[in-house]
Amino acid sequence: MEKSISKLIELAKQVRVTEKQRRAQRRSFVYGNTAFENPDITRELVDEVDAEMTDGTGPHDAR
Repeated sequence: MEKSISKLIELAKQVRVTEKQRRAQRRSFVYGNTAFENPDITRELVDEVDAEMTDGTGPHDAR
Protein backbone atom coordinates (compact mmCIF):
# COMPACT_ATOMS: atom_id res chain seq x y z
CA MET A 1 0.00 0.00 0.00
CA GLU A 2 2.82 2.41 0.81
CA LYS A 3 4.17 1.95 -2.73
CA SER A 4 0.84 2.90 -4.33
CA ILE A 5 0.53 5.99 -2.11
CA SER A 6 4.03 7.07 -3.07
CA LYS A 7 3.18 6.65 -6.74
CA LEU A 8 0.02 8.73 -6.33
CA ILE A 9 1.99 11.46 -4.58
CA GLU A 10 4.51 11.57 -7.42
CA LEU A 11 1.71 11.76 -9.99
CA ALA A 12 0.01 14.55 -8.03
CA LYS A 13 3.23 16.57 -8.09
CA GLN A 14 3.01 16.66 -11.89
CA VAL A 15 -0.48 18.15 -12.01
CA ARG A 16 -0.53 21.71 -13.30
CA VAL A 17 -3.46 23.87 -12.26
CA THR A 18 -4.71 26.44 -14.75
CA GLU A 19 -5.50 30.00 -13.73
CA LYS A 20 -9.19 29.27 -14.33
CA GLN A 21 -9.04 26.28 -11.98
CA ARG A 22 -7.12 28.30 -9.38
CA ARG A 23 -9.73 31.07 -9.45
CA ALA A 24 -12.58 28.56 -9.15
CA GLN A 25 -10.87 26.95 -6.15
CA ARG A 26 -10.30 30.35 -4.54
CA ARG A 27 -13.96 31.33 -4.99
CA SER A 28 -15.11 28.01 -3.55
CA PHE A 29 -12.81 28.46 -0.54
CA VAL A 30 -14.00 32.02 0.07
CA TYR A 31 -17.65 31.07 -0.19
CA GLY A 32 -17.26 28.02 2.02
CA ASN A 33 -15.45 29.97 4.72
CA THR A 34 -17.72 33.01 4.78
CA ALA A 35 -21.26 31.97 3.91
CA PHE A 36 -21.86 29.93 7.05
CA GLU A 37 -21.12 32.98 9.20
CA ASN A 38 -22.92 35.49 7.00
CA PRO A 39 -25.97 34.33 5.05
CA ASP A 40 -25.78 37.49 2.92
CA ILE A 41 -22.70 36.06 1.19
CA THR A 42 -23.74 34.34 -2.02
CA ARG A 43 -21.78 32.53 -4.71
CA GLU A 44 -22.78 35.32 -7.06
CA LEU A 45 -21.33 37.96 -4.73
CA VAL A 46 -18.08 36.02 -4.45
CA ASP A 47 -17.94 35.72 -8.26
CA GLU A 48 -18.54 39.47 -8.67
CA VAL A 49 -15.83 40.45 -6.20
CA ASP A 50 -13.41 37.98 -7.76
CA ALA A 51 -14.06 39.47 -11.21
CA GLU A 52 -13.55 43.00 -9.87
CA MET A 53 -10.28 42.04 -8.19
CA THR A 54 -9.04 40.17 -11.24
CA ASP A 55 -9.69 42.87 -13.82
CA GLY A 56 -8.65 45.65 -11.47
CA THR A 57 -11.62 47.91 -12.17
CA GLY A 58 -13.82 47.36 -9.14
CA PRO A 59 -13.93 49.00 -5.74
CA HIS A 60 -12.45 45.84 -4.23
CA ASP A 61 -9.33 46.04 -6.38
CA ALA A 62 -6.42 44.74 -4.32
CA ARG A 63 -3.72 46.64 -6.22
